[in-house]
Amino acid sequence: MTIDFAGQVAIVTGAGGGLGRAHALALAARGAHVVVNDIGGSPEVSSADDTPDTPAGRVVAEITARGGSGIADHADVTDYTQVTAMVDRALSAWGRIDILINNAGILRDASFRNAGLDDFRTVLDVHVMGAVNCSKAVWQHMITQNYGRILMTTSASGIYGNFGQANYAAAKSALVGLMNVLGIEGRSKGIHVNALAPLATTHMTESIFDATAAEILTPESITPGALFLVSTDAPTKTILGAGGGTFAVSRMLESQGVFLPADARTPDDVARHWPQISDSSVQSGTDSTTAQIQHFVDSATRAGTVAR
Repeated sequence: MTIDFAGQVAIVTGAGGGLGRAHALALAARGAHVVVNDIGGSPEVSSADDTPDTPAGRVVAEITARGGSGIADHADVTDYTQVTAMVDRALSAWGRIDILINNAGILRDASFRNAGLDDFRTVLDVHVMGAVNCSKAVWQHMITQNYGRILMTTSASGIYGNFGQANYAAAKSALVGLMNVLGIEGRSKGIHVNALAPLATTHMTESIFDATAAEILTPESITPGALFLVSTDAPTKTILGAGGGTFAVSRMLESQGVFLPADARTPDDVARHWPQISDSSVQSGTDSTTAQIQHFVDSATRAGTVAR
C-alpha cells in the first residue's frame, strides 16, 4: 500500500522548522497542497505574506523547488481571527481542507516551584488553545465534506511526566483529552483525530539531548508516523509515540477494579483491598467514559445480585 495525498489540502502549524517542516515537506512530496504556518518572521510580516525570507517562506521555497505546492502563512494560532483567515486562504486557493496537523508549540521549562504563572498560561494558550482554534476553524468544513484528519502533537511529558515541565505536560495531556472527544464526535462524520508523541531533536529540544541522541532522534524519523495518522486509512483516538525510527502506541489502561458494598466502603476498606484494586494484570477493557460508566454499574449490579 502506498499512501498518497494527491489533491488533498493540509495545514501544518509551527512548520517553519523541526517537526512541522519535516511533516510539510513529506506531505507535499506525496501530492498534498500545504499551508506552511509559522509565526516566525519580522513584526512587519502579515499573516498572508508569502515573503520567502521567513521560516514558513523558506519551507514553501523548498516545497516548490521540489515540484510541490504550498503557501506560507504567519497566523498566530492563539488568535482565532488570524486562524480563520488562514483557513479561508486555504479554501480560496484549493477549495477544501483535508488535513490539520497541530504542531505549533513553545517551551518555558522550570520547576513548578520556580515557574511563573504568566509562562504557564502562555504555554497552555499556544499548545491547547492553538490546537482548539485551528481544529474549530476547520471542523465544519470537514463535516461538510464528510472527511477530515486532525493530528494533535502530545508528548511523553504529558503522558508520563517530566521534571521541570509542569506547564508543558499539562498542555500536552490536555491535547489527549481533546483528541479523545473530537475522535468520538468526528467518527460518524468521517473525521479521524489522533495524537503524535514525538521524541525529536528540534530547536525547542536541542538542549535536552546529548550528541548521540540528537543524531538518532531526527524529525524525519518521526514524520512517517505523522503521515500515517493523517492518511485515509488512519485509525482514530490513537496516541502514537515515535522517535529514532521506533513507533509505539500508548494507551490509558484501567484495572478490573473491586466493588465495595455500602457497609464496607470506608477508606480503611479501600486500603485493605488496594492490592486487588491496583492489580493491572487484568484490564477492564474500558475505552470510553460510557464504557466506564457501564462497567461500574454492571460491577455493582452483579455484586447486588449475588448479595440477594
